[in-house]
Amino acid sequence: MSLAAEPASRDGREVTVGRRDDGTLVVRLAGAWRLADGLPAIEPVERALAERPPKTVVFDARGLAAWDTSAVTFVEEVAELCEARKIRVEPGDLPHGIRDLIRLARAVPEKVGARRTRTRPPWLDRLGERALGVATAVRNAVGFLGDAALSFGRLAAGRARYRRHDLLVVLQAAGAEALPIVTLISILVGMILAFVGAVQLERFGAEIYVADLVAIAMVREMGCIMTAIIMAGRTGSGFAAELGTMKVTQEIDALRTLGIPPMDFLVMPRLLALSLMMPLLCVYSDILGIVGGGIVSAGMLDVTPVQYWNETLQALTLKSFFLGIGKSLVFGVLIALTGCFRGIHSGSSASAVGDAATSAVVTSIVLIVVADGLFAVVFNVLGI
Repeated sequence: MSLAAEPASRDGREVTVGRRDDGTLVVRLAGAWRLADGLPAIEPVERALAERPPKTVVFDARGLAAWDTSAVTFVEEVAELCEARKIRVEPGDLPHGIRDLIRLARAVPEKVGARRTRTRPPWLDRLGERALGVATAVRNAVGFLGDAALSFGRLAAGRARYRRHDLLVVLQAAGAEALPIVTLISILVGMILAFVGAVQLERFGAEIYVADLVAIAMVREMGCIMTAIIMAGRTGSGFAAELGTMKVTQEIDALRTLGIPPMDFLVMPRLLALSLMMPLLCVYSDILGIVGGGIVSAGMLDVTPVQYWNETLQALTLKSFFLGIGKSLVFGVLIALTGCFRGIHSGSSASAVGDAATSAVVTSIVLIVVADGLFAVVFNVLGI
């Protein structure tokens, strides 16, 4: 036998291609074959088949020290090349384990569409799929809103099936447990507003109007928006993760089997709790933001706490105060609906739960900003 060696070695592996005197192509495998090292190049075998196609290809594995599925994959690829050229393949002295694995793999026919193809579908197909996906999402959202409305109707009629203990737990989680982060963010926002205003107003000797700036900004906009964003990231994502996990563990299906509407038992308490807590947190945030502005005014400007407080009372009106509270109520409803919707319509895997929580936060923040913009336009038209 004459071997025209064409080695392709890596980490002790070796593939040698040669020919016997009768024209049989011999593929010799040697060394330790490990999948972690990757697959060797099959080009030497492919080139030998193209230059002078043999009638038979045989494997010589006497130098194979160790092997795993990388050797099986390589042998199978060589066999596929030979089958495409109508060349007979003999296992030679391949280990019995490799032969058995190849026989087992060929025992079950390959499923149609199992192999990943890189062909991209036409743009019209992609557009249609996107349109169908949007239509499905809109239909699910409208249906969810309808179910929530019916659930609150049953609550008003005293027929809603939920546990009051669960409502109290959610009230505590969405209210008292959120106070530390709301406190920190609100004070910092008030201090930042006061600092920015002080730098500009100090040029004109109008330092006292820092109180007006902080009070109006916190009460009308920043208090409700910052509280809503905090609750979207803290509570809305929590709702999505809780309900998504319950869907993965089939607890929601179990409730339906028992005849308990998941909308009453899971969604309605969370929606009610966050709607009640958001206005209270907004008022708390407004007060702390004004206090933060007072700290900066007392430290940077010649404004005493009494002057700052009196100017704040003159700047604030009940109309501005209740506008912020009303917006916070709407924001709370949006956050709760979005979090529960993403959780109930989550996928059935661990990664899908994380995706649902992320989507709940992003969607809630977008809805908050859009709703605040609509409020600004409407209030401007109404002259409020």
